[in-house]
Amino acid sequence: MSDDRRDDWTQGPELSRSEAERRKAAGAPRDGEPASADTVRLAEVQMMDRWVGGVLAEQRRSRRWKIFFRLLFALIVIAGLCLSAYAMFLAQGDGGSSSRRHLGVVEVSGPIDANGQADAERIIKGLQRAWRDPNADAVVLHVNSPGGSPVQSQRVYDEIRYLQAQGDKPILAVIEDIGASGAYYMASAADRIYASPASLVGSIGVISSGFGLERAIDKIGVERRVFTAGENKAFMDPFSQISPGQREFWQSVLDTTHRQFIEAVKAGRGDRLSDDPELFSGLVWTGEQAKSLGLVDDLANLEQLSRARLGEVSLKDYTPSLDPWSLVSNKLTSAAAHWLGLDSAASPVRYQLP
Repeated sequence: MSDDRRDDWTQGPELSRSEAERRKAAGAPRDGEPASADTVRLAEVQMMDRWVGGVLAEQRRSRRWKIFFRLLFALIVIAGLCLSAYAMFLAQGDGGSSSRRHLGVVEVSGPIDANGQADAERIIKGLQRAWRDPNADAVVLHVNSPGGSPVQSQRVYDEIRYLQAQGDKPILAVIEDIGASGAYYMASAADRIYASPASLVGSIGVISSGFGLERAIDKIGVERRVFTAGENKAFMDPFSQISPGQREFWQSVLDTTHRQFIEAVKAGRGDRLSDDPELFSGLVWTGEQAKSLGLVDDLANLEQLSRARLGEVSLKDYTPSLDPWSLVSNKLTSAAAHWLGLDSAASPVRYQLP
């Protein structure tokens, strides 16, 4: 006697009790039986549910990224507004008067350059503010620089000499780690110069450096194309040869600039300079050696000078603060020029240590 009933426990693939019960509850078709309409609808609903779940998950991920980028954009905008507000209201430097006697400090830090933080305009503004404050016992040029632009150095030198002619407030220079070349050019205009025993002082000379790459481009098969009007217009081009006449001319430019440097130092230091023949050779000395040569007047740092004049350390910085946007831009430009091996200075002639 045949039995048409099919028992999942004895026929077909072996199933667990839970699986068999799940199939019966869901109305799953047995092997060889056509799927019922309810089963098909259930499968479609399950597939649609999975699809909707995937869409919703993707939307949640997309929404999270949108929120992230919106927050990031908002932070950038807020940071920009804060920097702009700082530049407009707080980055102008402290020009107010202090009721306490103090030394009015003006910072000369880093390479001297029209596009850097030690540019003439910024330093001169600081000098003028400190000079106008009646409670500033003296104006102090706080120098920590290897030098730089001849023009920027000359502008500050001339301003110091001008202020000295307007009254009897002393203008002093204190050299920190280094006060060389163009930085010493500025300092030489001061009434007195102070340095620490280990400071580096001097380097009274002029430098212009570059590369001659004309043979390099010949080896790699590159043709240099430069068009000029004037036979010497491209004589500083590193990919072109320099003639003996051009070399002689450029040396005369350096010699003239060096002579201006020497004359300025002699005018500022006067008889305090020694007659050492190496004084204007471009050498650099320690503060202790510089004192014996007459390049500095005494060995002291900023705090020691303040105690000697005021009996206490009382300092006030009159250096105008930098515009944050300009500071970031200058840093990026300098870093890029450094990594590319390029000189980012405006002038090829420098009062600066190599």
